[in-house]
Parts: sequence; structure tokens; C-alpha cells
Amino acid sequence: QVQLVESGGGLVQPGGSLRLSCVASGLPLDYYAIDWFRQAPGEEREGVSCISDSEGSIVYADSVKGRFTISRGSAKNTVYLHRNSLKPEDTAVYYCNANRDGWDYWGKGTLVTVSS
Repeated sequence: QVQLVESGGGLVQPGGSLRLSCVASGLPLDYYAIDWFRQAPGEEREGVSCISDSEGSIVYADSVKGRFTISRGSAKNTVYLHRNSLKPEDTAVYYCNANRDGWDYWGKGTLVTVSS
């Protein structure tokens, strides 16, 4: 059974940092493109960052460029989203998505709240 689980969310003060993890089971994550999305209260889901499967090409949304870093873990089944200089507007549920050749898998999300 394929499963994606996000973790690392929580409460953080503005300017702080958090690392989110996306761990896959039943899925060779290194063969999939991985996207991080987020959905703030009352807002539509938006793409935050993406890392491709083979070449490792990376894309960031303008709103997080320079503050967020996506990377693959050495364990092959993990992808991270390192987030620095967090702002209140980064408050959202963060989701990871694995996709390849029309196959699409989602985690249930992890809540990040940026507040003093």
C-alpha cells in the first residue's frame, strides 16, 4: 500500500525555521517528481516547490524563493522542505505529492503555524 506521510509541522515564531519531511512507503520516491503544496485557511492550494525525478531539477514559487529549500534525503524514500525566515503568511497545511506517468499520490498534510 502506497503511503506518503508529512511531518515536522508545528508552531514557530516569525523569522524562525522548520524542516518538513515527506516519507514514502510502498513507493520508490526517487523515481517520482515530488511537489510541496500548501493551503492556508480560506485559500486555494498553491504549489510551493518541486524537485524532478531523475535530474533533480528544482522550482520554487516566487513567494518562497530564497527562503525554502527542497532536497532529497539519502534514504531515497524521503524528501525535505527546509524553511527559513518564516512569515505569518507561511501559515498553512503543507502537503507533499509524488507524481510520475499519470500516477499521483498525496499525503494528508502537516500544519505549520507562524505566530508570535
